[in-house]
Amino acid sequence: MGRNIRAILGPTNTGKTHYAVERMLAHSSGMMGFPLRLLAREVYDRVVGAKGRNQAALITGEERIVPEGARYFLCTAEAMPRHMNVEFAALDEVQMAADSQRGHVFTDHMLNTRGLHETLLLGAETMRPLIRQLLPEADIDTRPRLSCLTHTKPVKLSRLPRRSAVVGFSASEVYGMAELIRRQRGGAAIVMGALSPRTRNAQVAMYQSGEVDYLVATDAIGMGLNMDIDHVAFGSLEKFDGRLFRHLNPAEAAQIAGRAGRYKRDGTFSTLGGEGVMDPLIVAQIEDHQFDALRRLTWRNSRLDFTSAGRLIRSLEMPAKTEGLHRQRDATDLVVLKALSMDADIAGRVRDPGQVRLLWDVCQVPDFRKISADDHISLLRRIFLDLSGDAGVIEDGWIARQVKRLDNIHGDIDTLAGRIAGIRVWTYVSHRSGWLKDGAHWAHMTRSVEDRLSDALHDRLTQRFVDRRTAVLMRSLKQKDSLSVSIDSEKGTVSVEGHEVGTLFGFSFRVAESVDRQEEKTIRAATVPGLQAEMMRRAKLLANVGIKKVSLDFTDGLWRPRVMWDGAPIARVEHSGALFAPRVRLMEDTLLEGDVSVLVLETVQKWLDERIADKLAPLMALSKELNGEVEPAEGTPPLSGLARGIAYRMLESYGVLPRVAVDSDLRQLDQDARKGLRRFGIRIGALSLYMPLILKPHATELRLMLWALARSETALPTIPTPGMVWVDTEKAVPEGFYDLAGFRVVGAKAVRIDMLERLADTVRPLGQDRSWFEVTPEIMGLVGLSGESFASVMKALGYAWEIRKLPPASAEATSVDKPSETAPDSPPCLPGEPVSGQTTDDGEKSAANTAPDQPTADIVQHTPDATDVPAVDIGDPSVLSPVVQETPEQTPAPTADQPVSSERPDADAGLEDTEARKTASDADAIQGDTGPEDAVPPAADTDEASAELVERYVFKWAPSRGRRHGGGRSSADTRDGERQSRGGQARKRPQNSHGRPKAARGARDNSAKSSKPGKDTRRVSRPRRSEKQADPDSPFAALAGLKEALDKKAR
Repeated sequence: MGRNIRAILGPTNTGKTHYAVERMLAHSSGMMGFPLRLLAREVYDRVVGAKGRNQAALITGEERIVPEGARYFLCTAEAMPRHMNVEFAALDEVQMAADSQRGHVFTDHMLNTRGLHETLLLGAETMRPLIRQLLPEADIDTRPRLSCLTHTKPVKLSRLPRRSAVVGFSASEVYGMAELIRRQRGGAAIVMGALSPRTRNAQVAMYQSGEVDYLVATDAIGMGLNMDIDHVAFGSLEKFDGRLFRHLNPAEAAQIAGRAGRYKRDGTFSTLGGEGVMDPLIVAQIEDHQFDALRRLTWRNSRLDFTSAGRLIRSLEMPAKTEGLHRQRDATDLVVLKALSMDADIAGRVRDPGQVRLLWDVCQVPDFRKISADDHISLLRRIFLDLSGDAGVIEDGWIARQVKRLDNIHGDIDTLAGRIAGIRVWTYVSHRSGWLKDGAHWAHMTRSVEDRLSDALHDRLTQRFVDRRTAVLMRSLKQKDSLSVSIDSEKGTVSVEGHEVGTLFGFSFRVAESVDRQEEKTIRAATVPGLQAEMMRRAKLLANVGIKKVSLDFTDGLWRPRVMWDGAPIARVEHSGALFAPRVRLMEDTLLEGDVSVLVLETVQKWLDERIADKLAPLMALSKELNGEVEPAEGTPPLSGLARGIAYRMLESYGVLPRVAVDSDLRQLDQDARKGLRRFGIRIGALSLYMPLILKPHATELRLMLWALARSETALPTIPTPGMVWVDTEKAVPEGFYDLAGFRVVGAKAVRIDMLERLADTVRPLGQDRSWFEVTPEIMGLVGLSGESFASVMKALGYAWEIRKLPPASAEATSVDKPSETAPDSPPCLPGEPVSGQTTDDGEKSAANTAPDQPTADIVQHTPDATDVPAVDIGDPSVLSPVVQETPEQTPAPTADQPVSSERPDADAGLEDTEARKTASDADAIQGDTGPEDAVPPAADTDEASAELVERYVFKWAPSRGRRHGGGRSSADTRDGERQSRGGQARKRPQNSHGRPKAARGARDNSAKSSKPGKDTRRVSRPRRSEKQADPDSPFAALAGLKEALDKKAR
């Protein structure tokens, strides 16, 4: 057995514990003992991660997790089983054997606890002589520290470097230093032995996450807390060890200083300025890891005599017979045993070894409360009397009252800490087998109470010693003539010596108006340095969680956007020369410096880049492909030739391009080229090329910002309110503003592009046969306009308009011209032009059947003036009294994806033929026979109708030469979109006897069905007048003659 004992000795940060865990996991079973419950829990979590929850057990005085079949046991030294058959056993921090109170437990394990195949003792180099003496068969290995530990000159609390730990040796000392750090550096985490493991872990996590950069602790930090500490500062070099105040010995100081510099990162240590200077000899010992060896260990006899209480006491007081060991004196459990054995009630019950053993077990309940020895003895007396009574268990009612009294999360730090200590006693008791009727229930209850109290204590510590909203810095509270800087955590006001001097706004400090300008320089010099810790805290908050509160602000104009964080400006956006990659610059008055400014700048730049990439995703995808950053998907044709040129134009115009700008190129695009554009969501509309997704409010805001920055546009109106269908245009607005805002200027109005395109789609079926028609209020509601404003919109779409006086009784009709008996004739089309509502071969729908690109739920409807617009049969020439007539002066951009005009000779011929047919149709309407339904009404009826005539707007498709209805396709577009017959050949239009294209049957019904927004868009035409032939030389002459005849008849 001798050869399986090894001692791994060395200073802190040598990897001893890590090595032991690896060795244990290499065996089929093992056990490790630790000085702290916190350490045991940390290693337990690690083993669970490596081997699974069913393979690991945690045994401490206050917590027992022992699954069936567990093979690895992680324990505190006091709870570590002494006679467990495991292949591996290890004891951590073996130098604790010299402790006056707990040392005998470590000594006993060191001498008696063994693994079947391997035993490791981990500790400081100071244990080497005693291990050699007491365990001559053990092998001893020394491990060097992985990093250097260097002493530095004393540093003031106000000048402590980040990631520092300050060590005190009493609660009052810790609280005082933590309060100063909160006021000067923004806050500190607290670590003390009195804290529960849950509270301690929460405080350590706050430090590790960077929420605070400072840690204030007692010497509890010296054992088992592996944290990112760069510097350790001793607030004192003396401690009270329970009996007297004494200086720290070099080994104790080294254990604490060794927390600085973990793994291979070097660390430093020093004292605080004004707290004295560390002895150079001690400094040398710490840096060189050379300490005086321990001379003796604390020991207590473990072979106890339970015959009687007296014999038990005598066996416990047996002196050590081995050199290097000395008997423990005044141990708490022994003091309690002596006191209880003198109690008459207890003495009467301790009559057999079983009762003596029970009494000893009760005496070993730890005194977590440390109120007084008498109080602890009184508590244990009651516990023993219950256990030794008739019931044999602790009374449920009594423990319930104790737990209920402690289950209170209100109070200050000390009160909560006291309650946690009290509940830990009952947690320990609940884990003692057979002491309670339902031990599992009370273990759960006490653990829940401890967790609630621990969380409340963490909150109190954080509230008191961490100012999350402000971090006030000043040179030093103790420095002569220094100014005390404070910040109002709610208003952000900064005060110096109790006087308000300014406000902290984002990362900027603004001097208050009440400050004398002659004193401003002095105030800034005293205040600004004291705000750097707050700047660091805010920068980290922004980088970690505050990015959700970042937004853009255009109060200074689109050309001077500001990045706002939580309502405060922190940066400006500037043009970088790249189209979609603006850069950010911190505000001119920022307090950020060095790495902190870089952190904020990078965070804000990343936010802006991601926002642009998200909101302008179609544009960014198009830009990346054009720039060669990405390749098209497999099987997808790349953009090339004219399509690539149009794509570049779309990028340069930020995703909205007037169609007329690329009309000639569009006419020459083939089917693959159009598909290539559609891959990026580009819609080729009647008036514009645009991407519907980038017309949304946030995307529009970004595009206008980028455009204004690139052009340095300073005189811009406000962005139209989201949801508005039209806005009044302003004078002197730079060209392109309304296009980028998603609007098209029409007269004095600017109408939303997508709704304008939707209007074009909706009215297209009504004007296909070039007849006059009215529109319903629902159709006018698409653009929220009526009257002349709506007529201007229709004019932009290529429709002529008139104001006619019509009787209100004819409100059901929408067509006021062009008779039809069955279905309306199809619009004049060139060969191969797709009929409205049908789909072309390249996959694009004709505009009349194209759904709107955006939902209209967000549209603010402007109700037209005439909400009940009647239509009328104007077969009676007496009602043909035009008041105003307008035709477009120029050819606007076409609908769907068709060009403005055609250069093909047959296109012009077709249009001339169309005009001829229209002339003949007008003549037929005037001179044809009159049937029962279209007879001219008597004069009396006419007079009565004239008295009720109202003005109505009527429209007719009347583009300039070269444009067909709906922006029909040019020769190139027609070839691209010809509908193919089954044999693969282009299907020709049927010709009538005069060589003209026949009307397409059923066009009316299809168009009406496809015009959803207008709802009631059926065409009700006046009856056909047949047989009378119009004078081809003067088609309207007959109209004039007929009107004159009717006038005479009426007279």
